[in-house]
Amino acid sequence: MEVAQDEILTGEAVALDVQPVGFFLRALGTLIDVVLGVLVFVLLALVASWLIGQSVLDAVALPILTVTVLVTVTVVIPTVVETMTRGRSLGKLAVGGRIVRADGGASGFRQAFIRALVGVFEIWLTLGAVAALVGAFTPRAQRLGDLMAGTYSERTRTPRLPAPAAGVPGPLAAWAQVADVARLPDRLSRRIAQFVQNADDMQPAARMRLAASLAAETAAHVSPVPDVDAETFLRAVVAVRRDRELRALQLEDQRVAALTATASGVPRGFPAR
Repeated sequence: MEVAQDEILTGEAVALDVQPVGFFLRALGTLIDVVLGVLVFVLLALVASWLIGQSVLDAVALPILTVTVLVTVTVVIPTVVETMTRGRSLGKLAVGGRIVRADGGASGFRQAFIRALVGVFEIWLTLGAVAALVGAFTPRAQRLGDLMAGTYSERTRTPRLPAPAAGVPGPLAAWAQVADVARLPDRLSRRIAQFVQNADDMQPAARMRLAASLAAETAAHVSPVPDVDAETFLRAVVAVRRDRELRALQLEDQRVAALTATASGVPRGFPAR
C-alpha cells in the first residue's frame, strides 16, 4: 500500500490525510514559546535577586539557583506544558498546531521530555539555528527533537468548508424533471454558476441587472422557460445542470466498475477469493 507524504498509516492499515504545520508557522510558534520562556526566566531571576537582597537566601546559593531556574525554564516547563495539554503550548495554539506522534496519536511525557531536552541544544544554545536548519530539510518541518521523539506538528485549524450547494427552488421542482439544459454553452454555464455563488455579496441593483442579463442569454438555450424571476430561473438552471452531471458521472463509474469486474472474471455480487 502506497502512502503519500501527507498521510499516516494507522495500526489498521488505514491511510489518514494529515496537514503538518509549515516551516514558517512552526518557527513563529517556537519563537513565541522562547519569548515566553525568557520572560519566565527574567521573572524568576528577579524573584531570586529580591530574596537574596532580603537576606532570605545566601548569595552562595545563587549559582545553584541559577542552574535550577535554567533547567526549569528550558526543560521542566516545556515538558509539563506539552504533557498536560497533549502537545499544545501557547506558541502552538497561536499558530494553530499541536505536537502528535508520527502515527497521529497524542504525544505523552516521553515525547515531550525528549523534545525539551534536545531543544536545550538546538534552540537555546544555538539560538534556533540547528532547529531551523533541520526543519527546512525535513518533509514535515520536523526539528531534531521531533526526529528523535518521533513527533511532528499537526495543523489543527482547517479551512472552513464551502456552503453546501443549493438545490432546485421548490416552485420549479416539477419543471426540473422535464427541463432541457443540455444545449447551455459551458462558458455561459460557468458565468451563471459564478453569479449564483457571489449573488449574496452583490449590491441589489447590480444583482438584479446582472441576473436579468444572464437570464436573457440563458433562455435561448433552455426549454421550456419557466415563468419566474430571473435569479430563481438561474439558480434552478445551475442546480439541474449540476445534478444531471453528477448522475452522469456516477453512472459512468458504475459502468467502469461493471466492465472491470467482467474483465477480471469475477461475477458481480460475489467477492473475489
